[in-house]
Order: sequence, then C-alpha cells, then structure tokens
Amino acid sequence: MKLIKVAAATLNQTPLDWEHNKCNILRAIGEARELGVKILCLPELCITGYGCEDAFLSPGVLSLAQQVLAEILPETRELVVGLGLPVFHNKATFNACCLMVDRKIAGFVAKRALAGDGIHYEPRWFKPWPRGRRSRLRVGGMDYPIGDLFFECDGVRIGFEICEDAWIAQRPGAELALDAVDIILNPSASHFAFGKYDVRRRLVLEGSRAFGVSYVYANLLGNEAGRAIYDGDALIATGGKLVARGRRFGFGDHALITSVIDVDLTRSQHARLSSFEPHVTPEPEECVVCEHVFSETKPEVREDGHDAWESSERLKEEEFARAIALGLFDYLRKSRSRGFVVSLSGGADSAAVACLCSIAVRMGCSELGLDGFRAKLGHIPELGQAKTPDQLVRQLLTTVYQSTANSSDTTRQAAREVAEAISARHFELDVAPVVSRYTEMVEAALGRGLSWNGDDLALQNIQARARAPSVWMLANVQGALLLSTSNRSEAAVGYATMDGDTAGGLSPIAGIDKAFLRAWLRWLESEGPEDFGPIPGLASVNRQAPTAELRPLAARQTDEQDLMPYELLDAIERASIRDRRSPLEVYQLMRAQFPNYAPRDLFIWLERFFRLWSRNQWKRERYAPSFHVDDANLDPKTWCRFPILSGGFERELTELRRFVEKS
Repeated sequence: MKLIKVAAATLNQTPLDWEHNKCNILRAIGEARELGVKILCLPELCITGYGCEDAFLSPGVLSLAQQVLAEILPETRELVVGLGLPVFHNKATFNACCLMVDRKIAGFVAKRALAGDGIHYEPRWFKPWPRGRRSRLRVGGMDYPIGDLFFECDGVRIGFEICEDAWIAQRPGAELALDAVDIILNPSASHFAFGKYDVRRRLVLEGSRAFGVSYVYANLLGNEAGRAIYDGDALIATGGKLVARGRRFGFGDHALITSVIDVDLTRSQHARLSSFEPHVTPEPEECVVCEHVFSETKPEVREDGHDAWESSERLKEEEFARAIALGLFDYLRKSRSRGFVVSLSGGADSAAVACLCSIAVRMGCSELGLDGFRAKLGHIPELGQAKTPDQLVRQLLTTVYQSTANSSDTTRQAAREVAEAISARHFELDVAPVVSRYTEMVEAALGRGLSWNGDDLALQNIQARARAPSVWMLANVQGALLLSTSNRSEAAVGYATMDGDTAGGLSPIAGIDKAFLRAWLRWLESEGPEDFGPIPGLASVNRQAPTAELRPLAARQTDEQDLMPYELLDAIERASIRDRRSPLEVYQLMRAQFPNYAPRDLFIWLERFFRLWSRNQWKRERYAPSFHVDDANLDPKTWCRFPILSGGFERELTELRRFVEKS
C-alpha cells in the first residue's frame, strides 16, 4: 500500500491584506509540516483574497500576488502545496492555482468554469481557461506550464478542480479520472448559504467515488470582504467515503484537517469499475512530472470531528446564529470598530441583532479563550480589563431605547429585559421633545397644523428619523459600529424609514425574512445554540405582535395590519422575485398555498406587494451592507438587480384584476 497524508486548510483572509494573508498561509504550511502532511490544499485566491472585486483588474495587484507567491515558495520544503492566486497571461487575467513541490513551482492550473451567477461576478475580472489548452506562464523570470494540466509526484498523479469547476455538468474531474489521476485538490471560495453544505458534501463525495480518487476540498473562513460569510468547510473523501471534515464557523485565523489515504487501494477500487476506460497515454505536456519522493507515512485511525449541532433538526437556526456571529466578529475586528451600538426598540428585529452580538462574543470566547479573544481585538486595549464573557459583552455592546409619545411601557420593559439578559450596556433616551420640535418647525413653515388624518406617513417617519442622530452620536463617541435592524420582509415592500430604522453602517439581518426571524427568536428563548443555551429574557419580545409603534397607541398599530400576514408576504416575495413569476402566476400559487385567505384579500395584498416593491427599489439601493445567508436575497449589489424607476407592473396587475373579477 502507498500511504500519503493529505490536508485541507481553511483560512480567514482579507482582500489585499498581503501580510495577514501570507502569515495565515505560512502558519497553515507550518502546521501541516509538523503534522507530517505530504500534500496540502489551500483555498482559492488565498494570496489576494477572493473578494478583491475590481482590484483584480489592477496590474499592481497581480504583480504583488506573484511577489507573495515567491515569498511563500521557500517555506514549502518537503511538501506539495496547492494554492490560489490571479495570474496575467496573454492580455487576460485568470483565476489560477499554483502547485509548489518542495520549494519549486511545478505549474499552474487555471479555472475553467467561472462563477457568474448569484453574488458572483468572476467573468468581470477573469477569463475562463479553454478546455484542453496549455501554454507557458512567465513568473519571476522563468517559464512554467499553465493550463489544463495534471502533475505526477513520485508516481502519484494530482489534478485540480477549482471551486465552480466542481459545480458544473462537465467537471474537469471526469477527464482527470481518464488520465488515472489519484488525488484531486479543490481550492475553493464557497460562501455560506442555508442548505449549501449538503450540496457541497455531495459534490465532494460523488467526485471521489465517480472519479476513483481521493478528493481534498479547502475553503475560506469567516467574513472575508464584508458581505459573504465563509463557513470554513473543509472535506476529504476517498472512493465515495468521507474520511475527514472540518469544524465550521471557527473564529481562528486558520484550521487544518488531515487524513492518511491509501493511493493503491483507491486505484484498485477504481480498476474494478467496468465503465472505467482510461487514457493509456496522456497528451504531450498534459502531465507535468515533478522530481519528488514522498517520505514514509504511517497508518492512522481518525475520528469524525464534526460538531453535534450539525445533525440537529434545528440546523438552520444553529447555522444562522453561528454564521451571523462569525460575520459580526470579523466585521468588528477587520473594520477596527470598537464595539456595536443597537437601537433596541423592544421588538423582534432589534432584539435579534442585539442577541447576535452577544452570541458573537460568547462563541468567540468559548473557542479562543478570553485572552485569545482580547488578542483578536487588540485595537481595543480597554478589553484587557474584562474578566468574563459578560463583561466583554458589556464593553462591546451598547443598546439604547428611544421613546416617543407613542412608545408603550410594554416595549420599554421588553428592551430592558433583553439588554439585561445579554449583559449589554443599556440607555433610555426620550426623543419626544425632538419630534415635537421638528413638527412645530414644519407646521410653522407650512402655516398649518399636521394631523394623523392628512399627514400620517410624515408623522410616523419623523419619529423614526428623530432617533437616528442620537444613536449615531453614541456610536461616534464610542468609535463603534451602528447596526441597522431592518429585515428582508421589510426591504421587499419598503416598510422602513430611510435614515431612521435603516440608519447604520451594517445591516446584519437584512437577508432574513420576518417569519424565520420570529421563529428563530422563539428557538433562542427556549433552546439556543448548542453549548450556549437559551435566552429566556426574550419572552417579553416574543409575546408581542410586531409593531412599528409610530402611530398613537389607541390605533393599535401592527406590521401585518399595515402590510399583510408576514408568512404570505414572504411567500409572495419568493415566488415573484426569486422565481420570477408574474403577478397572475403568483396569485394562482398563493390561492393553492393559502386557501384560508379570501380571493379578494389575496388580490389586495398581491397588488400592494407589487406596487410597494416597485416604488422602493431606491431604498434597497441605500441599505447598509448586509450579510449574504440565502442564495436568493434582495441586495441589489449581490443578487437582485431591479430598476429604480419602472412601470410598476401596471399591465400585469390589470391582467390579474380582470382574472380575479371573472373568477
């Protein structure tokens, strides 16, 4: 048997942070050497960072990437290392991976399938490498092979599938299998989204089985560039069996998984397949032979290191808590902000944001320890005084309840209870005098009084806007990051006050619909994340019907009375925006999905949705950056582009109205 220890590393990189990225790479290489690893796979574009956007078009960035590659190369002693970087060749930029073998560059494989859907925009920066083509790339004054290649080291053949290459029908792995490749490395930058782990796992398992290989999959980790969160998923599979998997949502700079694979066993298993018809002789220059001898590797027994919560029935709730917590922590430290400020209204949205901040601190302390956590936030020296996670939360999280004449004792008390339960520093401010002063000034300017009958929207919005200056001031004084609390359902219909409750530098729940958010808060009240437990102080929030609390209390305002049932709103949004269905098609679907609602009510709500959607694209364009947690979101900068000015579905809604009237 021929045993080789392979490894996949996850890295928490930052775009264009050259020294940080290099240090993470070198630490992963050093740990791999200490563990006796022979072949190491690092993530896609890990030298530059994946989220460099249009900086990939800069010649200076491409040149620096090669300089950093040259600085990493001497540290690959006795190792075979694959890692990603952009390269410039024949007046085009390619997303490539370099294979380094014992301090020498063996060659480069360029990505064939570029990700250009969803949040991805790779075709803007890169060109796809043509199938079956090979060339020479000049790096550091020397020429190296680049293109559709595989490599042979000590009789072991190594090939690449680069992230999206594995997600297409004609995977490069199928051709590598015909060339009798033994190991496929997949350097990836695959962002987190609900349900994506299962798909990723199937791709790795099926690739290892169908191609008769050991498959090593390495991914990025953390909030790399602001919006996308990488779960740090790393997988190693052999012959259709998962032999190692990494812990997801870690707070460290890097993590490593390893496994000892038996190349001879994988070969014999593949040889038994009657459908396998290998290429007897590779094409010229297709195989790059490297002078390298693998040292002896001893057998080992490994245990599956996955977390218990990943097999939970409430996986989505766990994933949401851990993904947003990691995203908030990385955003805090990479932006060098000194904490979070949340306008805590006593309602569901702001309570969720505040709880997620607290969870981020507690999860970080649990993994890194108090000293490690404080070291990660070394730009906040006063954290050194904190001796417990509760004290750290109090130093990092400020919440503020801002009352107006229409605020209730119920929401005031709910805000207090949540702040106390999560150990936040809490303030209460009365902005009613500010609201009155603005109202009086406008009334004087207009020469008339404002009334709820004639000026409802203006009188509601001024209350939300009057809260923004004070909470912004608190954030500025503390050097902290103000978090917006708007959710996805509100974004769909513009049910938010621009420069009011949308105020903030980051909007962590803007990708989450209200129905799921409320269910998540109930779960957080009763169960909570694995190893951290519930937050019973949410009970007073969960008992309430969602309300903006901007009209007089006697009006008994609720969100769903203003809009429609949130469950229905979210279903309409998914059918119309995600699935691109017409208003009539959406109506027919909703009739089947919600038979308890009268047809006339459904029509009214549908018409309201499409009109509000069309009018409020300008608001979605102005939302603070949000986290990407669902592959179909409403962020116009990552997934959902829609014109700011449009016809407003007038013809389509007329067609729907006629259909309903005839029914």
